[in-house]
Amino acid sequence: MEVTLIRQINYQTMNKTLPKLLRRTAFVFGVMGALISSEDTFAQKKKKKDDSKPAAAAPATPARPQNGGNNNGPKPYKEVITNKAKTKDGLFKVHEIEGKYFYEIQDSLMGRDMLMVVRIAKTADGIGYGGENTNNLMVRWEKNNDDVLLKVVSVNNYAADSLPISLAVKASNLEPILQKFAIKSKGTDSTGTVIEVTDLFSKDNQALGLQRNRRTQYKVSRLDTDRSYISHINSYPINIESRYVLTYAAAEPPSNSATGLITLEMNASMILLPKEPMMQRLADRRVGWFARSYVDYGADEQKASSRRYLDRWRLEVKPEDMEKFKRGELVEPVKPIVYYIDPATPKKWVPYLKQGVEDWQKAFEAAGFKNAIIAKEAPSPEEDPTWSPEDARYSVIRYFASDIQNAYGPHVSDPRSGEIIESDIGWYHNVMNLLRNWFFIQTAAVNPDARSVKFDDEVMGRLIRFVSAHEVGHTLGLPHNFASSHAYPVEKLRDAAFTKEMGTAPSIMDYARFNYIAQPEDKGVSLMPDVGPYDKYAIAWGYRPIPEASTPEEELATLNQWILDKKGDPVYRYGRQGNSYDPTTQSEDLGDNSMKASEYGIKNLQRIVPNLIEWTAEADKPYKDYADLNEMYGQVIGQFNRYMGHVRTHVGGVMEVYKSSGQNEAVYTHNSKEMQKSAVDFLNKQLFATPSWLMDESIIARIGDFGALERIRGIQVGTLNGILEWGRLGRVIENEAINGNDAYKITELFDDLRKGIWTELSSGRSIDVHRRALQRAHIERLELLLTGNEPNLPAQFRAFAGPQINASQSDIRPMALGELKTLRTQIRGAIGRTSDRMSKLHLEEAVDRINKILAEYSGE
Repeated sequence: MEVTLIRQINYQTMNKTLPKLLRRTAFVFGVMGALISSEDTFAQKKKKKDDSKPAAAAPATPARPQNGGNNNGPKPYKEVITNKAKTKDGLFKVHEIEGKYFYEIQDSLMGRDMLMVVRIAKTADGIGYGGENTNNLMVRWEKNNDDVLLKVVSVNNYAADSLPISLAVKASNLEPILQKFAIKSKGTDSTGTVIEVTDLFSKDNQALGLQRNRRTQYKVSRLDTDRSYISHINSYPINIESRYVLTYAAAEPPSNSATGLITLEMNASMILLPKEPMMQRLADRRVGWFARSYVDYGADEQKASSRRYLDRWRLEVKPEDMEKFKRGELVEPVKPIVYYIDPATPKKWVPYLKQGVEDWQKAFEAAGFKNAIIAKEAPSPEEDPTWSPEDARYSVIRYFASDIQNAYGPHVSDPRSGEIIESDIGWYHNVMNLLRNWFFIQTAAVNPDARSVKFDDEVMGRLIRFVSAHEVGHTLGLPHNFASSHAYPVEKLRDAAFTKEMGTAPSIMDYARFNYIAQPEDKGVSLMPDVGPYDKYAIAWGYRPIPEASTPEEELATLNQWILDKKGDPVYRYGRQGNSYDPTTQSEDLGDNSMKASEYGIKNLQRIVPNLIEWTAEADKPYKDYADLNEMYGQVIGQFNRYMGHVRTHVGGVMEVYKSSGQNEAVYTHNSKEMQKSAVDFLNKQLFATPSWLMDESIIARIGDFGALERIRGIQVGTLNGILEWGRLGRVIENEAINGNDAYKITELFDDLRKGIWTELSSGRSIDVHRRALQRAHIERLELLLTGNEPNLPAQFRAFAGPQINASQSDIRPMALGELKTLRTQIRGAIGRTSDRMSKLHLEEAVDRINKILAEYSGE
């Protein structure tokens, strides 16, 4: 989940980045010829007058160095594949002979589209994680005289072969040659070709090894071939799995720096794609879906048109059941989606992982299918000695013995059609620690089951089921939907009947963790989301067959109507991840009002803090230290900081609600003046006025000798700087320019912040240590706004960040200048009213700071 829980691996951008990858990683290995002269060895009778002349030299014949050193062309099969060969049958026959590997490729597979998926299997500390995808390439094997070429096939540009423009597309997209192989022999029945592939995996081929950016980061100079080797290559009916170890010489390795080396174990999966691609289903940004795209030069458009289509499994109605399906009856698909549970999984968690998979049954029922998704335990070696989690015919929830707190849900899909071929969900053992921490901090105030550092198996099992369902959702094609958690009114999340029926969010694909809004008196309220109404709607939209349509274009009218049927209902809205200015699409939030929701959340944290020492102790372990107390106190601080972030986003907020042109409605709407002002008032009250309840002396005395003040200061300053951030202020200014007096103006924002941060100036009260630090930070931020500029992002990030404001030509500079002058006047007037010595010294120093800033800026 980021992917997952934390981190989500996304194949959606593959088609956008593939051309760059190909330019970087395509290696064309040309034939290096060496001229060899030879003397005529045939004695010939010649006339005497010619005997004195030297014999004519035979034409020089270029030698053809081949992979594996074969310079004499193909040899008999038994001379190449000797009786020492260890052979594995599958997609290709794979022969291993004394550390060298050979493929025996049938002629019928030459020219077939295959997908090469490259992942890190085992990693050096500091370089990604096991299971991380590093490259995806569509490839073809092709014969060329006495060679076989492994070509990378472009999927970025397309035109149907029947159109004249297809010739231009092909001429502009010459397929790079990843590697060339000499043909060693014909296959046993003369319908195959034998090549040696050892160098493909044991030599430096960037497409299959360490990525360019990491080579640059760690200053990699070369691949050390003496320390690189193939671990194994296994063949299965539709895929070849190659496991190989690569060792690089690096000037700055991320770990074990004294060695000057980086060693990684990589895995390259080569998967046969269907001969006939599945029919695409065209994407619509109003419904969240992992999608891919290419430029369709054959489209009837007066521009190069991008075509986007969904990643989804091939779920088809059996021909004999089509009439039942049309009548609205549930039918079983031709081939269901099946997930196997890794045999390495602890037995007590297997049922919960399976339940997480099958929780999606009800979503597929909305698409017209029953028994469409099934979970099974992997067969034992006795039951099926050929079963392997590496076999691409099987999708597996892989269990990793790792201290990484994560889980991820990737999938492998056909770039031609979007058909998902298989998926291996990565499940790290230590994700349980992450779940424990979240559930403890967000629910312990109302939930006795969460008041411990070790939950009962049933409680942890339910949490595992929740995460399993989330990750399976990714593998079905669904990305995070961050608008989901905003759909329900805050007060409804305290209602037991409502939450039992609707869950705590309409989608399990949001980062709506657990119900931190529920209060102790809200008996029976649900505490976590489930596969919800949005999930059922999205699965139906992506998977429900439309029998009357024979092309993707013919489906569009029906797909559009399904969306319009839910028009205006926030339950069925999709909001993308990563929009940091939309208060309605936030991570880890709940409810339709961040101020109300966060106020309830803070009340629960205030209930938890006095009990932390007791709830983190274990009666049967009186000898343990305070590590759990320290971790959970850190979780309290982190959760409080999340609440502040949720509220801060309302300032300068702009809602993004996707619409089609046919709806004739606005996509972007500025947050109301009332909501923005409410957010600043909340922060002044809950954060900028020192949250002293977080400074629990009994906890602090047990967990560290220093740092408590810094934790609070970090949240205060981080939130303040986040409000007075270039992009946010730019949106505040633009809102006023468009909406006039209905907007929350930049002058009002600066006034409200100053009044909240410098409250003591009018009363002469003493200023505590937290407030003094905050006030200095306020001056420093105003200085930055007066003299600095928005960081100039590298070109590759500008498209993601959006437009940048020109600070020197905006209202930001004069606003900051005016604030500093106003502050100086108010501080000077307050010094005489302040009796506390430290407060007086602080104010005097603040005036000096402002004087220096203004002097440097304008020469005052």
